[in-house]
Amino acid sequence: MEKTAEIYGIRAVIEAIKAEKPINKLYIQKGLQGSLMRELDVLVQDKGISTSHVPVQKLNRLCSRNHQGVVAHISPVNFHSLEEMVEGALEKTEPALFLLLEGVSDVRNFGAIIRTAACTGVNGIVVPHKGAAPVNADTVKTSAGAVFNIPIAKVAHIKDAVYYLQASGVKVIAVTEKTEKSLYDLDFKQPIALIMGSEDIGISPSTIKVSDDRAKLPMQGSIESLNVSVACGIALYEVLRQRLQS
Repeated sequence: MEKTAEIYGIRAVIEAIKAEKPINKLYIQKGLQGSLMRELDVLVQDKGISTSHVPVQKLNRLCSRNHQGVVAHISPVNFHSLEEMVEGALEKTEPALFLLLEGVSDVRNFGAIIRTAACTGVNGIVVPHKGAAPVNADTVKTSAGAVFNIPIAKVAHIKDAVYYLQASGVKVIAVTEKTEKSLYDLDFKQPIALIMGSEDIGISPSTIKVSDDRAKLPMQGSIESLNVSVACGIALYEVLRQRLQS
């Protein structure tokens, strides 16, 4: 499997961020100080880059070069802006379909979701800057390369995307067990965005609250929840089924 691309050194990472390189994850040595580090900290906060402060031993395992206490992993894809993604989808003749992922942190689940999304006509996927699964070699492999064919946007908070989509005329539906309404009772033949959460936490109550509607997958038996990639596939194929019948 292809190794995740990386850059190292404080100045090199600063310049990469300024050049809008898609940084997946940034590792910084604990206790690192200095004027360049202060500049890096400002950029990291401004861009919302996922960062871990780690011992130097961890950095030495990540990079055998003179890393100066800073190593960044670069995403193999370029992320899109939410605005461009939404505007481009709404210009098409078919009703738009978006997928918002909150709390999906496993790269293999993320890759499987991307693959299904590409097969069901999803116009774009939205993830938060922090807490989301990275787009790395595992994601690429699990998605069977679909990650290169579907736009992915990062936002500070999923609620930011909800508000923007609603203002753009897109109905936002939270797929959650915290409702009595079945997924099969909803009309998906209009512009739609589905929110999916993680198996352990689900969608946050504050995000559910601002959604336009909510729906659950019917369940039988003693198991209370599905793997998020499986649940996502069921939801997306219900949207596709309805649209193919219209």
